[in-house]
Amino acid sequence: MDKIYNVLVLCTGNSARSILGEGLINTLGKGRFRAFSAGSHPVGAVNPYALEQLRAIGYPTETLRSKSWDEFAAAGAPHMDFVFTVCDRAAGEVCPIWPGHPMTAHWGFEDPAAVQGTDAEKRRAFAQVFRQIRNRVQSFLALPLDKLDAAAVKREIVKIGQTPVDPQADAHGATHSI
Repeated sequence: MDKIYNVLVLCTGNSARSILGEGLINTLGKGRFRAFSAGSHPVGAVNPYALEQLRAIGYPTETLRSKSWDEFAAAGAPHMDFVFTVCDRAAGEVCPIWPGHPMTAHWGFEDPAAVQGTDAEKRRAFAQVFRQIRNRVQSFLALPLDKLDAAAVKREIVKIGQTPVDPQADAHGATHSI
């Protein structure tokens, strides 16, 4: 049987970006990956626009909640293979010691929850960040993890985080459909 990789996606509030990452990895990973999300300072609720994006891909959202990363550092927590930070603030914080000594990388994204404006503007911001996270998740899921040594995997996950977040964007910031 193939190994199932555990992935923890972190941000500060665990209400938007990390939740989107969890849903995308679980959906696109097709059982090869089990993703979780958490925050260093969870806000206590999942952003409704994040839930809307995940429902659109058929991801069950009923059990999603904003939670502390301490849950995943405690005894009995699943051992993680990978930990990705998706916001700059969480990447700069001192993280707990994760059981399993996972590989880590920073995949920064703008915070769609910080967007002020109309519902339509907020939905556009969430759709854009969702697309950006999906692009990086797809690159990660395509890695032949069983054929690469640890140093190569580490190089690749760091490189994914350094790729432009919206490769379809032109010089004026417009995006094109994928």
